Amino acid sequence: MKKVREIECCDSLETHPALLGIVNEKMPEEEVLYDLAELFKVFGDSTRIRILYVLFEAEVCVCDLAEALNMTQSAISHQLRILKQSKLVKSRREGKSVFYSLADDHVRTIIAQGQEHIEEE
Repeated sequence: MKKVREIECCDSLETHPALLGIVNEKMPEEEVLYDLAELFKVFGDSTRIRILYVLFEAEVCVCDLAEALNMTQSAISHQLRILKQSKLVKSRREGKSVFYSLADDHVRTIIAQGQEHIEEE
């Protein structure tokens, strides 16, 4: 088990008003911070990440996703609903089939940067 190190703290209680002014000026509104936190929660599930990796390669239907990930269509549909509500995937109907794809290139960028970060030495 990893030993948790304590965070180093200042020896004195001195604030820096100029710096705090800049931080407060640049801080997004609470609603934006909440929405951003909610978006990142969506990425907190490995099944949803696996679905996104499949969608990096192709537009697919629920049947293909279920087969590719060895899961039930019901489980895939549940995760797709969350991804769609978060505007990370989009769908289109073709006859009796519904095909899913990434909503835009931002999704690929977010995942790629996250992967790059965790692979850093």
